[in-house]
Amino acid sequence: MSLPKVDKIWMNGELVDWDDANVHVLTHGLHYGSGVFEGIRAYKTPKGTAVFRLTEHMKRLHRSGKIYAMDIPYTVDELVEATKLTIRENKVDSCYIRPLAYRGYSEMGLFPQRVPVDVVVAVWPWGTYLGEDGIKHGVRVRISSFRRHEANAAPPAAKASGHYLNSILAKQEVLASGYDEAILLNSEGYVTDGSGENVFVVRDGVITTPPTSSGALEGITRDSVMKMAKDLGYEVREADLVRSDLYLADELFFTGTAAEIVPIREIDDRLVGEPGPVTRKIQDIFFATVHGEDDRYASWLEHV
Repeated sequence: MSLPKVDKIWMNGELVDWDDANVHVLTHGLHYGSGVFEGIRAYKTPKGTAVFRLTEHMKRLHRSGKIYAMDIPYTVDELVEATKLTIRENKVDSCYIRPLAYRGYSEMGLFPQRVPVDVVVAVWPWGTYLGEDGIKHGVRVRISSFRRHEANAAPPAAKASGHYLNSILAKQEVLASGYDEAILLNSEGYVTDGSGENVFVVRDGVITTPPTSSGALEGITRDSVMKMAKDLGYEVREADLVRSDLYLADELFFTGTAAEIVPIREIDDRLVGEPGPVTRKIQDIFFATVHGEDDRYASWLEHV
């Protein structure tokens, strides 16, 4: 499915027409994956369009750039305002948001410190990543044969463009086998995350998610869900998990900006079942929050 077009994209401080938002074929990031990005969502609320944890996402973008010695030429506050401007200009009341900082056109080679860093912010309407049926009834998941890259190879703490080749391999593999999504293990056999989501396990009322030291991304939605679950009175742990922990779970679910909160109903052909009560409670609070219907987490909404 092609991207739904809107009017403008923010590029290096200016709004340009969608069809004119182009780069040179010798752009460094195109050849080497030398970019960092974010996935963010804006939602329609009773008080107008609001972006979920926008500032936190832009802070993570800067952290990703720091890992790759990429100086992003716009502050967090400037990127926040650029995002709001782009949403207003395109007159969308809910949308997906893609900020991207990448090494641009100047020089080729593997020492890119003299290559300028370009920054774009694009927005477009985008529905549920794993489908409405997935949110309601859960998805079928397989553990991929591809392993997550480890911290001293390609630091998973950075949300970097080139890293997602790893996720693409995993996603292609499991979709070709008839599943909806992949889960990746690290080189030691511990669970890391999905191809583009964090993973949570519920067993005996305790909620566990892999630590970032395992290779899991420090997800913004992950952090939000951990806080919500603790406020609901659940014990929440960060701990190493092996594949059998997934097989023996009472409930499993994914979290992520694109995916939102998606239950897992089956893992490696082992039935987990319809979404359970813990997953449902967290889903209800999350969706109420992002749509401006739960004031407990109103500070997470940044209005356009």
